[in-house]
This record gives sequence, C-alpha cells and structure tokens, in this order.
Amino acid sequence: MDLANYIRDIPDFPKPGILFKDITPLLAEPQAFRQAIQLMHQHYRNQQIDTVAAAEARGVLFAAPLAVLLERPLVPLRKPGKLPYRTHALQYDLEYGSAELQVHIDGVAPGARVLLVDDLLATGGTMQAGCRLIEKAGGRVAGCAFLVELMFLKGRDKLHPHEVYSLIQFS
Repeated sequence: MDLANYIRDIPDFPKPGILFKDITPLLAEPQAFRQAIQLMHQHYRNQQIDTVAAAEARGVLFAAPLAVLLERPLVPLRKPGKLPYRTHALQYDLEYGSAELQVHIDGVAPGARVLLVDDLLATGGTMQAGCRLIEKAGGRVAGCAFLVELMFLKGRDKLHPHEVYSLIQFS
C-alpha cells in the first residue's frame, strides 16, 4: 500500500501560495492508518525507547497508538494552560509569530530516551522546540518520527544530530 496516495494536496491553505498536505484521508482509511503505525513500530521496536512524546494535536494521533505498541508511556507536549500540573515550558519562534510548548515536570524521567512523533516535518521549528523541551525536562532525544516529510523545506537540518525517520517524503 502506497501511503502517499492517502495524502491530499490542498492549494492555497492556510494562505495563498501554500500547498497543504492533508493527512485526513489517511486517518479515514483504517488500513492505511494501521500500516503507518505498524511501519513506525517496526522501525523503533528494537531501539531503546523509554517514552514517546508528541506535540498536540496531530502528532498525538500517531504517537498514542505507537506508544501502546511499544508499551511505553505517552507524554503530551501542550500549549500553555492545557496541562493541570507544574510544567517545564519553552517558547520558540515560528515563521509568522511565536509559540510555546509545555510538559509536566514529572513527565520525563531523568535520562529517559524519548522518541518524539509528529504528523509532518516542514521547517522543523516545532519539533526542534520539542527536542529542546525534552532535554530541558531531563530527557534525551532518541529520535524524531514523522508520517510525512517535506524534504524541500530541509526541516531535518534543524533536528541534527537527532535521527529523523519519515514514512512519506515529498521532494
């Protein structure tokens, strides 16, 4: 099954000149969604992963079932005000503004090897912030996994030296 066939192009979204990669057709097809999770699991099942983490919201769609298959805890990285306990926070810049991610202070054990998961790697800013937040919380980044990677935006360069794994690449 070619998972790229389940990614829909939406021109001029969210603004003119952007070609948005829509993952909802893949989510709507259980066999494709299952295959994506299984392929991620196959890649990481024999690696030393202590925890799976993901930024809300789409990353959690892939991280949650992967964490279950790996039998590892899932740690959400959320926007300010969404986590009920004390948090570590990290502010970062986006192409058009800034954002912040937070994680519970007890969400990552000291030295834990954390796999970060997201749906799409574009410029790499959000995942880079996620990596920095995990390190700030005392964890070590074991890798960064994505369903889709937009290779032409060179987001993986921002994630060096961490391993980047993606199931679908668009040049």
